[in-house]
Amino acid sequence: MRQLKTLVLPFSTLVVVPTIILAATWSTPFGVNMFLPAVQIAIGALLCAAGLSLMAVTIRMFAIIGRGTLAPWDPTRRLVTGGIYGHVRNPMISGVLVVMLGISMLFGSPGILIWAAVFFTGNTLYFHFVEEPGLEKRFGSEYAEYKRNVPMWLPRFKPWREPGSRA
Repeated sequence: MRQLKTLVLPFSTLVVVPTIILAATWSTPFGVNMFLPAVQIAIGALLCAAGLSLMAVTIRMFAIIGRGTLAPWDPTRRLVTGGIYGHVRNPMISGVLVVMLGISMLFGSPGILIWAAVFFTGNTLYFHFVEEPGLEKRFGSEYAEYKRNVPMWLPRFKPWREPGSRA
């Protein structure tokens, strides 16, 4: 139940806001065809599937390894640095962004693409000024070391491993 309550954040971001954007802009499905419609739909669907998969992996890691949730009001109790977190510090938001790009492509919606840019910018500022200082307070040098070695958005090719951890 605890994990389900936190899904209100991605649901709002990926369903509620895009629905409002589509309704407000009178956009119809496949409004802007960047490619052949079938190709555009296929690419959009693949992006959505990839982003949802990434989100599922990170939610599971938060619950099992971090013993918490993705919500700021119920954060992880342990720092998660393995798996996908060895490549990039914010895979959950990366997954959400990939889904947003997929939705934008599926509906041919420039408005949803703009929403994705606003969401990305807002999260970058939030992480830089709020979340990361909080993580440094909670996890100290462990988080500082992780932050020095793992990029915020663009993934490392080879995963970083904590010193002393088994590969």
